[in-house]
Amino acid sequence: MKILVIGGGGREHAIVKKLKQSPRAKKLYALPGNGGIAADAQLVPIGAKEIGKMVDFAKEEGIDFAVVAPDDPLALGAVDALRAAGIPAFGPDKKAAEIESSKVFAKRLMKQYGIPTAAFEVFDKEEDALRYLETAPIPTVIKADGLALGKGVTLAYTLEEAKAAVHALMGERIFGKSGARILIEEMLEGPEVSVLSFTDGKTVVPMVSAMDHKRAQDGDKGPNTGGMGAIAPNPYYTKEIAELCMKTIFAPTIAAMAAEGRPFTGCLYFGLMLTAQGPRVIEYNCRFGDPETQAVLPLLESDLLDIMEATVKGTLDQTPVVFSDKSACCVVLASEGYPARYETGFTLTLPKARDHVECFVAGAKLENGQLLTAGGRVLGVTAVEDTLPQAIAVAYRAADDAAFTNKYCRRDIGARALAAVTEGGEV
Repeated sequence: MKILVIGGGGREHAIVKKLKQSPRAKKLYALPGNGGIAADAQLVPIGAKEIGKMVDFAKEEGIDFAVVAPDDPLALGAVDALRAAGIPAFGPDKKAAEIESSKVFAKRLMKQYGIPTAAFEVFDKEEDALRYLETAPIPTVIKADGLALGKGVTLAYTLEEAKAAVHALMGERIFGKSGARILIEEMLEGPEVSVLSFTDGKTVVPMVSAMDHKRAQDGDKGPNTGGMGAIAPNPYYTKEIAELCMKTIFAPTIAAMAAEGRPFTGCLYFGLMLTAQGPRVIEYNCRFGDPETQAVLPLLESDLLDIMEATVKGTLDQTPVVFSDKSACCVVLASEGYPARYETGFTLTLPKARDHVECFVAGAKLENGQLLTAGGRVLGVTAVEDTLPQAIAVAYRAADDAAFTNKYCRRDIGARALAAVTEGGEV
């Protein structure tokens, strides 16, 4: 089969590498891909949001199956366009993708169908939001309604921080029209869990749980980023909690989307907070999370292509989805200064090959056979080992082998998870 993967980051590299393991994957293309993905797939110099050109290429090249990975093309209707052209595509259609592209839609869906989440209010005018904050509980959470590269959320611990976040979104429009409408939410407390799931619109199959590390600096300090690393499985996510989430969150969400005439197929990401009152949904993503994908997919033992095809055909209930019982740690290497200002264009040297270690290139270009840095997040280094402490240690040893000017990473990826393991015994 000829397979086209849309996107160009570390998540897409992880997807490409896993699809490459399928015996039916005859040829892989990445649109647009990046310099590192070029080692595993043929790059297509078309932007991920250029839907018309994407469809034209897929038709001309005789693509048998497409995977739309990023949120922007999903929200723009890439899956709709590909399917209309007769090309099976993994991912939700435009209507279903609104579960991520509009946080207001997602919150109202949860409220209507009784899916547990934080209390919230919606605002279309800055002055109304600022007035509300004067009497709102603090700390609070400020969210842009639309897509904002995973950075449209502010945890405000003072009234001043909350007002500044509202003004940045609605007054300064730092994320453009995505901040024209905002949510102000109750701040929940507890361990966070990321659960990616495969679904064909009827059946939902959760993947191994993960823990993301959003803040730029050690100790969960600094600004939110797209993610500085992840571990899987998440030790806070017990079997009992998983069963409760299936009953109160996962299955009800799939049923709610179907009831709304928006059946969701593809990968639905559940961002959860394990509060003292039980699991609550923080957010939905309509696609694989990044960098969680780089920790979760290396643990998948089943054929990813078979699973993805089953989500399109509606046969997920008949398709094996098996994960290893080992642990994974992904350490993200970034350009110093990310997510604000940073320099790129530096020579990138990948770590030497090691057993149980994979490198997923996120931001690099290929010039004259040499990889050069080309983004804020440059590389994800993932180790899979029998235990979480081993996976963390090996991932950092491999990450330290990589070299580029202004290389930066958090040194505490997995620390919170290790504390949970120490408190509660082995994962």
